[in-house]
Amino acid sequence: MKEQDVCQVNCVHDDKVGRVSAQLMDQNTAAAAKIFKALSDETRIKIAYSLYAENELCVCDVAAIVNCSTATASHHLRLLKNLGLAKYRKEGKLVFYSLIDDHVKQLIHLTFEHQKEMAMNG
Repeated sequence: MKEQDVCQVNCVHDDKVGRVSAQLMDQNTAAAAKIFKALSDETRIKIAYSLYAENELCVCDVAAIVNCSTATASHHLRLLKNLGLAKYRKEGKLVFYSLIDDHVKQLIHLTFEHQKEMAMNG
């Protein structure tokens, strides 16, 4: 018999539903979803990982790492900045980007650690 991943009966646990529903009311789920949406693009996750690995990179280095034009790299970096995941600083004619804080660094680190574990466990 094929295993089913859906409840066979409707049984709502009111205490759990009430607790989590109340917690969700205090959360900005739309903003959280935007973070994951930004990181769901393969080029942007490569950029985020690059910034995690090197702490700070100029736009030209990012473009070379992800094998795209500086215009494309700038577009992705700007999006990461606008969503609160990255920041930049100018030094003369160069612009350097980095991840905005340790929370974002941890998110990138955990994402890649989880992916490695999933690959090892088949």
